[in-house]
Amino acid sequence: MIRRIPWWAGGLLMALLLLFTFSVFGADRPIGASTYVPYFAGLLFNLDPEQYGYLKQIDGAGAWEGVMLLGALFGGFVTSVFITKSFRFSVIPTAWKKYKNGSVLSRLAWSFASGFFMIIGARLAGGCTSGHFLSGMSQTAVSAMIFGGVVMATLLITGRLFYKKEAQDV
Repeated sequence: MIRRIPWWAGGLLMALLLLFTFSVFGADRPIGASTYVPYFAGLLFNLDPEQYGYLKQIDGAGAWEGVMLLGALFGGFVTSVFITKSFRFSVIPTAWKKYKNGSVLSRLAWSFASGFFMIIGARLAGGCTSGHFLSGMSQTAVSAMIFGGVVMATLLITGRLFYKKEAQDV
């Protein structure tokens, strides 16, 4: 039996995380993740921040977001192994196999394409997905609310279209 964390406990923990990240005794910055990608690319390819102005601009944010992403990965692992006892490694989630197909290539291609469009949309709105949803919504930023509304509407429409076929026995 899979144990779940109650929604109110998750909300309380998320509020504490936001309080910590926004506070001057914590990170003193909003939550975000996508800035880490160009930051990591700069590290990986040994790009000079003096030559690439954006790398110089995101030096602090990119490093912090890398630490936050590692913390999220570690926290998710600890939660799934020790609290909910639901850890398993799977490339194809059960719902994908049930409603779509059992192809790993199909799953990876659709995940990449949808993630790409979501990040492009978030960057056009001036932030990243986690930054808009977590930090922006908590600050009642108008761009975050518009982004969140569009994402939710798109989620409902594409989910309805994408998963239109009947569930197959897994």
